[in-house]
Amino acid sequence: MNFRVYILAIAAFVVGMVELLVGGILNLIAEDLNISVSAAGQFITIFSVAFAVTGPILINLTARMERKKLYLYMLAVFFISNVIVALTSSYAAIVAARALSAMSGSVIVVLSVSMAAALVPASHKGRAIGMIYMGISGSLVLGVPVGMMIGNAFGWRTPFLVIAALTLVSMGGVALFTNRMAPGPVVPLRQLLSSLKNSKIITAQLIALLMLTGHLTLYGYLQPFVDTTFQVTPDVMSAVYFLFGLAAVFGGGAGGWISDRFGTKRAILVITACFSASMFLVLLTSQVSFWVFLPFMMLWSGLSWSISPAMQTYLLELAPDQAETQFSLNSSMTHLGIAAGSVIGGAVMENSSVSNNPWVGGLIAALAFGTAAFSLSRKSRSDVQKEIAAAVPAEQV
Repeated sequence: MNFRVYILAIAAFVVGMVELLVGGILNLIAEDLNISVSAAGQFITIFSVAFAVTGPILINLTARMERKKLYLYMLAVFFISNVIVALTSSYAAIVAARALSAMSGSVIVVLSVSMAAALVPASHKGRAIGMIYMGISGSLVLGVPVGMMIGNAFGWRTPFLVIAALTLVSMGGVALFTNRMAPGPVVPLRQLLSSLKNSKIITAQLIALLMLTGHLTLYGYLQPFVDTTFQVTPDVMSAVYFLFGLAAVFGGGAGGWISDRFGTKRAILVITACFSASMFLVLLTSQVSFWVFLPFMMLWSGLSWSISPAMQTYLLELAPDQAETQFSLNSSMTHLGIAAGSVIGGAVMENSSVSNNPWVGGLIAALAFGTAAFSLSRKSRSDVQKEIAAAVPAEQV
């Protein structure tokens, strides 16, 4: 693997840490700023919404800029935004800085994927993209415990200063070791919007939305689910989250290998089907014992991120001239899925029982499998054009 891919993966890890890091230190933030915990929780919401909405727009607006320069500019903005969060006591300023952090982060993640894919031959694209998603998945899972550990020891502002310092390290790595990369062809906004009329592309984007919605229906409430089912101690719960995170990180890497080894389309179908089944298995094994439940929980965790490399490769195949924009839209769908799953999971727990969250999430994930089957069975426009071109000579004969 090209070592530059690892540099991009580290940068993606640093960026991803910021989104959910706040979740573990909400009480500390609320106490220091003299606001409610729910008001502090809006720092997560504003990040997710800004990330989802602005990503595709910014990628389109910066389409003509050399990619390495854009990457460094966005890292600089990301650095400044986290310094603002760490130093200010103004609620409005923190909200604005979190939005700015999300906007720059959305571009960095997309550039990491597209640049990593461009650094390796076609036979290794899945693994390169998988490496980026190992960084992203690891950051999303580790963000909460790392934020809690550092925040409780040194104050809630310290994790943001640590992120800012790591951002400077990432800037140095990108500046010194990556090469300049020309931008791809500029896609007019009208052409971009018309691509969403393509049933293969729009349903491909929906796969990520449905998978993450199903996933967060349970993962967003994993702590109350495990606690209600097994009545574990806080130390055991920390171990559960550690194992979950470990499985998620390795799942992203394994997904890249699966995509390269067995093909993009087969990987998407198998992973979505197995992911849906794993959520039902989590429910069934939780009725047996904690030790039977644990390996199936890790299987579910690993599958949750293993889809990403195959999905990015599939989008690259469908729209090679719009790759970065499609990657950005896919990232937006991921964040919308995180938000939707959190809402649905909360509604299930509030109106019935958290023990129902696994099968509700599993049903939503099954919709992702159906959507994948539909998308993969449609003929692309290029396939139709080839068939027409092949038919014309035959008719002339």
